[in-house]
Amino acid sequence: MKSTAMTVQAEDLPAAQEPAAGGNKKRVLVVDDFDDAREMYAEYLEFVGFEVDTARNGVEAVEKASEGEPDIILMDLSLPVMDGWEATRRIKQDSRTRDIPVMALTGHVLAGNAEHARDAGADEFVAKPCLPQDLENKIRNMLKPSKGKVRGG
Repeated sequence: MKSTAMTVQAEDLPAAQEPAAGGNKKRVLVVDDFDDAREMYAEYLEFVGFEVDTARNGVEAVEKASEGEPDIILMDLSLPVMDGWEATRRIKQDSRTRDIPVMALTGHVLAGNAEHARDAGADEFVAKPCLPQDLENKIRNMLKPSKGKVRGG
């Protein structure tokens, strides 16, 4: 298959794809052991203007959270090696990564799971399957600066 390079002008991009001031894209770490889900979310988020890194298990997620400095983490809860619950706990206990918002994603929507995810440190809980556009909207809302927080002090 032949690849063709194409130049795209900034004015041709939808507003969501334009880089933020200073050209800094928000970084998303997508953690999912299911290749199709991980790749689909990663490709969609890159398409709408995010910089994306991926991890296949909880150990990779913890390592990439501390090394890659993502702005937000999408964490599947059912992961091999180390599950998403434990990975989220470790991320939230580490002073270098505890302020990174974590959105827990799971296909196992059982009573109490949202509460357990928040107890582990997740900032948001989303049931899979989730439409990529809905996920994008939730990510953008979570990344908006909170007006209620006092800086410094």
